[in-house]
Amino acid sequence: MPETVLDVRNLRVEFATDQKPIQAVNGIDFQLQAGQVLGLVGESGSGKSVTALALIGLLPAPGRVTSGEVCFYRATSAEPLRVDLLRLPPKERCDYRGSQIAMIFQEPMSSLNPVYTCGFQLIEALRQHQQIAKPEARRQAIALLQEVKLIPSDSELRQQIVEEHFHPLAPDQLQTQINQRKLAFLDRFPHQLSGGQIQRVMIAIAISCNPAVLIADEPTTALDVTVQATILDLLRELRDRRGMSIIFVTHDLGIIAEIADTVAVMYQGKIVETGSVQQIYQQPRHPYTKGLLACRPQPDRSLQYLPTISDFMAVEPGSNGEPILKAKTTDRLPLEISPQQRAERQQALEQQPALLRVDRLKVFFPVRGMFGQTTRYLPAVNDVSFQVYPGETLGLVGESGCGKTTLGRSLLRLVEPTDGQIIFDGQDLTSLGRTRMRQARRNLQIIFQDPYSSLDPRLSIGAAVMEPLRIHQPKTPTKQLRDRVADLLERVGLQAEMMHRYPHEFSGGQRQRVCIARALALSPRFIICDESVSALDVSVQAQVLNLLKALQTEFNLTYIFISHDLSVVKFISDRIMVMNRGKIEEINSAEAVYRHPQQPYTRQLIASIPKGRPPALPST
Repeated sequence: MPETVLDVRNLRVEFATDQKPIQAVNGIDFQLQAGQVLGLVGESGSGKSVTALALIGLLPAPGRVTSGEVCFYRATSAEPLRVDLLRLPPKERCDYRGSQIAMIFQEPMSSLNPVYTCGFQLIEALRQHQQIAKPEARRQAIALLQEVKLIPSDSELRQQIVEEHFHPLAPDQLQTQINQRKLAFLDRFPHQLSGGQIQRVMIAIAISCNPAVLIADEPTTALDVTVQATILDLLRELRDRRGMSIIFVTHDLGIIAEIADTVAVMYQGKIVETGSVQQIYQQPRHPYTKGLLACRPQPDRSLQYLPTISDFMAVEPGSNGEPILKAKTTDRLPLEISPQQRAERQQALEQQPALLRVDRLKVFFPVRGMFGQTTRYLPAVNDVSFQVYPGETLGLVGESGCGKTTLGRSLLRLVEPTDGQIIFDGQDLTSLGRTRMRQARRNLQIIFQDPYSSLDPRLSIGAAVMEPLRIHQPKTPTKQLRDRVADLLERVGLQAEMMHRYPHEFSGGQRQRVCIARALALSPRFIICDESVSALDVSVQAQVLNLLKALQTEFNLTYIFISHDLSVVKFISDRIMVMNRGKIEEINSAEAVYRHPQQPYTRQLIASIPKGRPPALPST
């Protein structure tokens, strides 16, 4: 029998408010075995991250643990040592944090101090729990970065240096250059690394003292699918090599299938279902679990819309004030789009004149030298040509840095093109002056990736949605504008009376709906959706994707949908364009790109899609 490492019993966490305290975690129980990966799954607000922070003693004020036990078992030569972490004094608990139980936080860029180098912060973590000198800490830091595959191994560095030099180097010269390259990485700052690299630095810090338990809180959220796959591979490898137990916190059951042994599903502060991965996927019992499984896009099927949590369960107020969950029958499951229907739609779209035609578009960014002079140009978009038809959704997919966002913004001239033509509805946008371009933007809108950053926190959402109307229709009476805003909010699934609230009073999915309403305010014909669902829960993501599809049908909208997630792009797109290093790898119908990819890069993106599959939906 595997030995228990962590035993959580009746854990309750509440947050004090001016009115009634909020029960964030409401009496949960679970056990973690040695070498086991436990997946803690649920939507935002379900209590996952609060549970993780309570285990490690990092609950933010005014949160506090009101009851329960968090028993940690540490094997010794005699017998397992049982410690209730909640009963330890702060100083003793600090000794366990990092050395015995470590955590990878959700936002790596926010977790690292931008003022200090990555090497300094890793060395600091090592010396906090180990009595070692700075040179030894530096040696261990390099070894850790090599273990998480952020610095190449000595043999790989040796091979690189040998290939770069025409003449053979003496052994001491070769070793000196190897050491210099390893030390150089320690001097990098967080802003000099990509998202995947920063996440590896966080993993290195977390495992620096060889903890028995590693808590990974959404470690792959908003990462490219290829980077996500490498992070999951790395965590599996570390678990096997070090014998660590892992609590993997996420909202995505597709990712859980890739790494977890057992799953605990959380909803409104409670664990509603537990079981092995096979049991949860093949025979889910709770309607909430069934909804989470079904709402993720399924690349193998072409559905008219995505199921949501509300298709499987309803929440009704109980007599004591606590919500009552009621399962729904699943008669209203989505119809599947047949190959013939897809072909007929694509043929009808392509019989129209193109709404947007891009011809040999180039966007180059200057690279400055030490004294501010331009030393070279970086090609972000390099000789790209394509066209989009009225009423079509063109999916634009690729890894971070491939040029997707730059291409999208250059189409609206938010980034000025270096060369090429952008023909929209017969008009060359690259030749327009500032005034005429502003007029043209009435038909060209964009939904940005981060809805919170897209909205001015000082403006109510009503004022934010009304702002483009005031700019382009300055003589329209205020009452008429207010009625238009109320109608827009209701169209995107919000209530008209919400227009007086501010962005911080809404959830992520609601804020994204506000951004969609703002984009629709001027009745545009063409909208660019730039990673507009990448950081949302899968259930909220499904709602927003369904909304975008419904609005397209209602208003005959044309989309370019930008994302790094090919499964999402496959669901919503008619055609898919794959970008890599500023160029188009291939462009074809969504089904053809997924079923018969022509380029190795596209095959790599498809292979990186999490293989976790929901239970089969009834055929229709």
